[in-house]
Amino acid sequence: MKDHQYFLSEAVAEARKGQLEGGIPIGSILVHNGVIIGRGHNRRVQSGSVVLHGEMDALENAGRQSAKVYQECTIYTTLSPCSMCSGAILLYGIPRVVIGENKTFMGEENWLSQHGVELIRMDNPDCVKMMKQFIEAHPQLWNEDIGE
Repeated sequence: MKDHQYFLSEAVAEARKGQLEGGIPIGSILVHNGVIIGRGHNRRVQSGSVVLHGEMDALENAGRQSAKVYQECTIYTTLSPCSMCSGAILLYGIPRVVIGENKTFMGEENWLSQHGVELIRMDNPDCVKMMKQFIEAHPQLWNEDIGE
């Protein structure tokens, strides 16, 4: 049976794919009943998009789903979800978020928890290292995305 570590490694692979494309290394996977139904990575740079964060890209690539499907999903993300992505998680009623790391960026975890979303924090060293290296190498691009 596939576990959180397996699905998070798939999200990390998405993040690395985005970085190889010249983008920000954040990846996400949407899982329904043990099957990946959506994959994505931050494509703001590649697509000139203001909304294609990793989670948003995974949701987009999953296509239209019924509310029941979303309510049975787990979303995996290499980085703590921002306000926009957290809003989408709440909007679609996704009950569980597995977070690769929240050391380099603390998203809206308290807000998600307050709305009943289960958070599983993996504190994955690969996710931390990938983001630290990216932020060090590209501080202007990082700050553009998070608004600092």
